Amino acid sequence: MTDNPNLPGGAVLPADACERGALASFIAMFAWPALIVSSGAILAIGFTRGHPAIYFNLSYAWIVLWLFVLEKHLPYRSDWRRNDGQIGADLGHTLLNKGLVQITIIQLMSLEFFANRGSGVIGALPLWQQIIIGLVATEFGLYWAHRLGHEWPLLWRFHAVHHSVKRLWIVNTGRFHFIDSNLSVLASVPFLLATGISMDAIIWVSAITAYVGVLTHCNVAMRCGWLNYLFNTPNLHRWHHSTSPVEGNTNYGQNLLVWDQLFGTWLYKREAGPGFIGIHDRMPRRLLGQLLMPFRWKRYQAAPADSALDL
Repeated sequence: MTDNPNLPGGAVLPADACERGALASFIAMFAWPALIVSSGAILAIGFTRGHPAIYFNLSYAWIVLWLFVLEKHLPYRSDWRRNDGQIGADLGHTLLNKGLVQITIIQLMSLEFFANRGSGVIGALPLWQQIIIGLVATEFGLYWAHRLGHEWPLLWRFHAVHHSVKRLWIVNTGRFHFIDSNLSVLASVPFLLATGISMDAIIWVSAITAYVGVLTHCNVAMRCGWLNYLFNTPNLHRWHHSTSPVEGNTNYGQNLLVWDQLFGTWLYKREAGPGFIGIHDRMPRRLLGQLLMPFRWKRYQAAPADSALDL
């Protein structure tokens, strides 16, 4: 562990995993792929037993449980383990998002246009090929929804809720304004459904998105190596949360970085990570204030710091 003078209060960053010992080095190198593969294996068992939804929940619980353990014993930054007073707001956003996004997806899936999934040429391909097609296609919508959330001031008001965190850990994985989340779904699902992949492939794409999402926000020291060139890893996503626009306006991909590579927004630095994460704008402390903030953005930003608006 080394002190970094560029971090607030001389925050402690993990040294290179090799300096932590052989076991820590091994975990840092293989944790990301091991958790993805093992979670996928649990979901695969669910498909063979005819209960993919139940086993997806089990697989997600599996990955979250391991990340809780790793965040305690192999943290990327020890100062990120301190309570920031946002756990209630983080969980509130997560629960609200899960409910409303699920409703949106169910409504889209119920459209008659998408009733016969996987009946075409693409649906006849091997499942793994369908999953790759689905990931690349849905990523196009996710990429542009995310990028516009940074570049279009009106959308930034909603996306800023997510970026206002001062630390990254698994609990704030789902900290998104519900409008921001639903816009991402509406921007990406049409591309996914238009591919003609089967419903099984769609479930796999959705599951992989959930696995990668919780991994990108974890406070675990990981060394993802060549995976950083293809997938959205913690190593890349931490730069995306940087307060520096040069660093933060990069790595928009949710799962894959193919569109970041193509459009020139991919950033990978071998340094440990950005010194500061968060936003320069003000953000209310409580859930209700964060939900209302986008609708009174200018008024809130101009109000005194101790204003009653600062819920």
